[in-house]
Amino acid sequence: MSEAVAIDKQAVLKTESKLEKLYSLGHFVVTGELGPPQHSNGHELEHHAHELKDIVDGFNLTDNQTAIVRLSSIAAGVHVLKGGGVPIIQMTCRDRNRIAMQSDLLGAYSIGIRDVLCLSGDHQSFGNHPTSKNVYDVDSVQLISMVKKMRDDKKFLSDAVIKTDEPRFFIGAVENPFGDPFEFRAIRLEKKVNAGADFIQTQAIFDIEKFARFMEMVVARGIHERTKITAGILPVRSVKALQYMKKDVAGMEIPDSLIERMKKTEDPKKEGIQVAIEMCNELKKIPGVAGIHIMPVGWEAALPEIVKGAGFLPRPKV
Repeated sequence: MSEAVAIDKQAVLKTESKLEKLYSLGHFVVTGELGPPQHSNGHELEHHAHELKDIVDGFNLTDNQTAIVRLSSIAAGVHVLKGGGVPIIQMTCRDRNRIAMQSDLLGAYSIGIRDVLCLSGDHQSFGNHPTSKNVYDVDSVQLISMVKKMRDDKKFLSDAVIKTDEPRFFIGAVENPFGDPFEFRAIRLEKKVNAGADFIQTQAIFDIEKFARFMEMVVARGIHERTKITAGILPVRSVKALQYMKKDVAGMEIPDSLIERMKKTEDPKKEGIQVAIEMCNELKKIPGVAGIHIMPVGWEAALPEIVKGAGFLPRPKV
C-alpha cells in the first residue's frame, strides 16, 4: 500500500526535483546556501557539498551576490553535483536579458540542475563594478512566469516552440516578509505564486513575532496551499553583524533584545548558533511554514550544528 501511495504521489509531480518530492511527501525541507568564490576554482564548493550533502536537502548557489563578480551559479552547480549535493541555482534579473536567461536555463538543465530560484538581484552600486549597467529586461515576476512557460507550455518567452527536451525546473522565488508597507507583503508574494513559484525562500528572519503576523496574512489568503514557504535563517557570529544589518540593510527587522543578548555573551559564535536553533524551533511551529533555509554566509561549519540542534536529522531519503 505504501509503495502504491508513493507511486501515485510521484505521478503528479511537475519535475524530477528532489525538493519537490520531499515537499509532496509532507517532509519539512531544510536547505542551506553556498557562496561561489571570487576565483575560478570550484574545489571548495565540491568539498562543502560532499561534507554537507546529508545535512541539508539542497544548496542555494548565489548569482554574483552583492553584485560582486563570482564563479557563476551554474558552474557552481556542477561542482555541487560532483560532491553529491543538490544544487539550487539562483538567477537574477540584473545581469542578463531574456535571451541569455533562457539559454542559461537550457544549459543548467542539460547538466542535471533541477531547481532554480528567481530574484531581482542586488543593485550593481553595492558591488565591485558600481558603474556597470544593469539589465532588468524582465523583472522577477516575469522571470518566474518565463521559466514556467518553458516548462509547462514548452515555449520560449517569444512563443517559439521548444520542440523537445524542455527544461522542467522546480521554480523558486524569494520574499521579504518585513518590507514596507507591511500589510501588502502577502499580496506581493501572491503575485509570484500566481506567476508560477512552486516554493518560496524568505529574507533572513530575526523578528519571529512579526514573521508570524506575515504568515497569518499568507494563510488567510490560502497562499501556503499553493506554494511551499521556506523560512530564512541567518546565523550570526557577532553583535556587530546584527547592528550592521539593523542600521544598513533595508527590510531587516532586528529586535533590540537580540542585540543585547549577543552583547552579553562571552562566546558570540556559540550564542549565534544557539539563537539560530531556537529560531528554527519557533519557526517550524508557525502554520504554513514548510521548511527552513539556512544562510551561513561563509560559515559552513555552523550548518551541521544548527540542523542537528534543531532536531532536523536524519534527513529523509527519496
